[in-house]
Amino acid sequence: MLRSDATSVKHVTNQSYEGSEACLRTNYYGAKQVTEELSPLLQLSNSTRIVNVSSTLGQLKFISNKKAKKELNDIDGLTLEKVDDVIERFLEDLKEDLLETKGWPIRLSAYKVSKAALNACTRVLAKKYRNIVINAVSPGHIETDINQNIGTSTVEHGAKWPVRLALLPHGGPSGLFYDQMEVSAF
Repeated sequence: MLRSDATSVKHVTNQSYEGSEACLRTNYYGAKQVTEELSPLLQLSNSTRIVNVSSTLGQLKFISNKKAKKELNDIDGLTLEKVDDVIERFLEDLKEDLLETKGWPIRLSAYKVSKAALNACTRVLAKKYRNIVINAVSPGHIETDINQNIGTSTVEHGAKWPVRLALLPHGGPSGLFYDQMEVSAF
């Protein structure tokens, strides 16, 4: 969760409804909205790149809700509306205190769901805008204020991976998830 008023890990792991909404708004809806709003301009170029900064915690192996996992992994039938529906169900279950009962991740649940949604969004947008190279990348566990600087890599080191993806050649791979520079499973 990237925020200008970054707080501690304790705050991020708190599963308050408001905190979860903010996490989803930042990590998924923000990226989706910026891309959708800028897409008319982005399509004017023949070398546009979009790199969504994600997390390995957004991989589907960390999404324990079977229905959500199945929907987010259905690349042929996946749409942004379906991704939104998964998020709405998550928020409803959170509000009703049913995360565990409904099979959602318990620890860092909003963060995991937001990054899984961002990864799914990356796949959908890559299909929709075939002339734009769109990928998602996990830069690794980076030292930031939000994790009280306990990450294993510096910000400078983590920034290398999104920059390298932004510099992929025209016609390069699109719709993929990278763990640093290694293609990884969604």
